[in-house]
Amino acid sequence: MTGPLGIEPAALLTEWTRRVRANNEQAERVRERPERPDFYAPVAGSFKVDPRRTNEPALDVLRAMVQPGETWLDIGAGAGRYALPLALAGASVVALDPSKAMLAGLREAMTEFEVGGITAIEARWPTEDPPVADVAFIAHVSYDIAEIGPFLDAMEASARRMCVAVLLSEAPATAAAGLWPAVHGEPRDLLPALPEFLALLLARGKLFNVWLGERGAMGYPSLEAIEGFSRQQLFIEPDGPGARRLHEVLPALAYERDGRYYLSDRPTPLGIVSWKP
Repeated sequence: MTGPLGIEPAALLTEWTRRVRANNEQAERVRERPERPDFYAPVAGSFKVDPRRTNEPALDVLRAMVQPGETWLDIGAGAGRYALPLALAGASVVALDPSKAMLAGLREAMTEFEVGGITAIEARWPTEDPPVADVAFIAHVSYDIAEIGPFLDAMEASARRMCVAVLLSEAPATAAAGLWPAVHGEPRDLLPALPEFLALLLARGKLFNVWLGERGAMGYPSLEAIEGFSRQQLFIEPDGPGARRLHEVLPALAYERDGRYYLSDRPTPLGIVSWKP
């Protein structure tokens, strides 16, 4: 069936699902050990960040969207990168995430930075008993959701005033995609991201606003730090053959600038998308 703007939602949904499944099947094929029950447990601590930071233009845009006293449902809240600033801006935040480690990091950050007004719920979206909020919010969550249609249906059903999504033009894991040929001997199957998300909203008959900015190139304090990030994205273990290949090729593929180490020197376009449910 053709959507209201002449785009076929079914075709876009099928292609989104195909890309997510291809990405996941490739990961399962090269994985050196079975997946941990909590994928983010080894790196959850790295997601904690100062909620009062002033060097992130996208966060200023999100703060301005908050109407004091309303409720924001942060789906896939992680360690609170956005949940804490939204609470400081006057929202009552329901932070939902399936990772125990991430939610532990969220609670630690709430204590460390003295931020209240956040309720943490351990659950995977869509959940059987979804909370209802004024705003349903996702940040860097939808890239690997194969069943994106039901995910968005549930998100819109839980929002009274607005839905908001923060997405990059490339999924964050794409930063390590250039390492795949050297480590695994094949290119990485890439996930859908902001362009595909916008096309899908249009196909669903949604008119939206988009603020466009960018996220700077991701820098690391050392080559060892890049190795830690890359091992997770390559699904290899510190003592395995993949890690040995990574260690050999990384110095030639990474570079240093002003004491930081990078896999790419280009910023990534970032969008904040808002639409009425």
